[in-house]
Amino acid sequence: MTAVLTSGVTSGVMSNPVFREPETLGGPTREIEFRDAIREAMSEEMRRDKRVFLLGEEVAQYDGAYKVSKGMLAEFGERRIIDTPISESGFAGMAIGAAMIGLRPICEFMSWSFSLVAADPILNNAPKMLYMSGGQWGCPIVFRGNDGAGGQLGSTHSWCVEGLYSNVPGVKIVIPSCPADAKGLMKTAIRDDDPVFFLESERMLGSKGHVPEGEYLIPFGHAAVRRRGTDCTLCSWGRPVNFCLEAAEILAKEGISCEVIDLRTIRPLDMPTVIQSVRKTNCAVVVDQSWSFSSPGGELAALIHKHCFDDLDNFVYRVHSDDVPTPYSSKLEQEYLPNVRKICEAVRAATYRA
Repeated sequence: MTAVLTSGVTSGVMSNPVFREPETLGGPTREIEFRDAIREAMSEEMRRDKRVFLLGEEVAQYDGAYKVSKGMLAEFGERRIIDTPISESGFAGMAIGAAMIGLRPICEFMSWSFSLVAADPILNNAPKMLYMSGGQWGCPIVFRGNDGAGGQLGSTHSWCVEGLYSNVPGVKIVIPSCPADAKGLMKTAIRDDDPVFFLESERMLGSKGHVPEGEYLIPFGHAAVRRRGTDCTLCSWGRPVNFCLEAAEILAKEGISCEVIDLRTIRPLDMPTVIQSVRKTNCAVVVDQSWSFSSPGGELAALIHKHCFDDLDNFVYRVHSDDVPTPYSSKLEQEYLPNVRKICEAVRAATYRA
């Protein structure tokens, strides 16, 4: 829906977007870090659209707590790269107001754990504004930052928030698993007319991957099949996708062929790709770093049962973080999270034939 804003600017940047997958571009690529891919996306969109700006704690003078915004202050200046006070509720609310009058903010939470103190503006205002205003006021805003266990940050700084926030209608939730997707999905997020929650992993910011030099945007709601297989469908998103790929390599040596699906977004969810795969393999394992109770993984498993009940040879197995607060100990944290061992055990159980 196109929203007419009080500034006189019509929000319609997503009109006729050219969506292109990284692997279909051809041409040269560079191997760059995850954080660099996000910065490239933000910088390219800020050059393209003067309404886009970045705000958050330490994003300007310090180049970002994790150096994601390195060099952006020098290029765009302090009116578009804005250091904020340590007040997530305050600057999130300010950014929502800016979006309502025609700007397109990118609001960085140093950690999505800190977004909990901004729950009212980001959950009670941004997702509901278009609906409550009868289509008059949209909220084109991107909230982004680190999600999940970041490596010995303790229980209160290790929230995996998609289990909380995916319950709210009106938001789009993006969780990339590699640098190429991080760039393509971020560009799409910035151009989208709805609130987008962009969830990154601190543990992946230094991960390198091949990113095309050309312009591309990855559409929301379109999963990627990372590995083809015939015996079991592994569904995941974000960092755990990489664990699924490792597990698939191990299981292949045991004669179990896994198809690995990276959903990329969980709002919207690409069920057709999942259904097509499960109808081929007759088996599914869902891997989700959220806690199991009321999780996106639980919803996905329910949908697979609904649409593929007659195709399944077993119930859908699920791999989650253990149902305890995130441990501080490095070894306990690794055991707590979805990991290769847990995924392999789930696939063996799901594909077991007596």
